Amino acid sequence: MPFDKTDFPGLQVFTPAIFEDERGYFFESYNQGLFSNEGIEINFVQDNQASSSFGVIRGLHYQLAPHAQTKLIRVLSGNILDAVVDMRKNSPTYGKVYTIELSAQNKKQLLVPKGFAHGYSVISKTAEVFYKCDVFYHKESEGGIAWNAPSLNINWRIPADSIIVSEKDSHHPSLENCRNNFVFSS
Repeated sequence: MPFDKTDFPGLQVFTPAIFEDERGYFFESYNQGLFSNEGIEINFVQDNQASSSFGVIRGLHYQLAPHAQTKLIRVLSGNILDAVVDMRKNSPTYGKVYTIELSAQNKKQLLVPKGFAHGYSVISKTAEVFYKCDVFYHKESEGGIAWNAPSLNINWRIPADSIIVSEKDSHHPSLENCRNNFVFSS
């Protein structure tokens, strides 16, 4: 099966079928029918792409409901450590962190449902990250959690003297103090 469920309700890893020969490789990075067959009904409306260098940490970002986003994240070049935090109150994994290395080589993708904060660190010289969203960007609904919040204890796999964080991301509050209107429903 191309979908691996995690211990976090709704959070899944998608590993596409890769077809390789002497010319290179081919794979379907997204196929609506395949996702539908797994009971995943998402209408993606926006694609985003970012290029970053080693040491960059982006996140942890989210949009509040009703503008919350489901994201399908993959790496076009390089390697990242992808991290998500379950923000859904009453979830069995509320406040817990899930991390996975995504790379151009392993071609794995992370399907992040609404109610999670998302971020990543670049652990290769450079990386290009591409992700699909099911809801358009809505500035007034954006929120964030501190990438270095002690309660999360995320090992971003970047030496402290090499970390690069945007001004905006350096001022996000802890999970306990952020704006949050997510509630888990099974």
